[in-house]
Amino acid sequence: MLYLTQLIYVKEGKEDTFHSFEAAAIPILDQYNGHLLARCRPTDHSWIAGEYPKPYEVHIVRFDTREDFEAFAEDKTRKDLLPLKESSIDRTVLIEGRLL
Repeated sequence: MLYLTQLIYVKEGKEDTFHSFEAAAIPILDQYNGHLLARCRPTDHSWIAGEYPKPYEVHIVRFDTREDFEAFAEDKTRKDLLPLKESSIDRTVLIEGRLL
């Protein structure tokens, strides 16, 4: 299993564009044995401390294999959506983990 945590920083004023990207991209996970385990938006109240600033969203995703993740990343439909992603996301931090 491959576990990924993604901190997503959205450009101010581009939230609707980001939501459009997510609405189309997240369902593609299923085609590649991907599972959205958690998707949350931290609030100022819930973001207690850290070196990183508060992200707009945090995603935790699991893929059965690294090959599944790589196939998802190369999916044509997902790639066609990249202009939405690139115009709305300032940066992301991708953290790979494992279940202990």
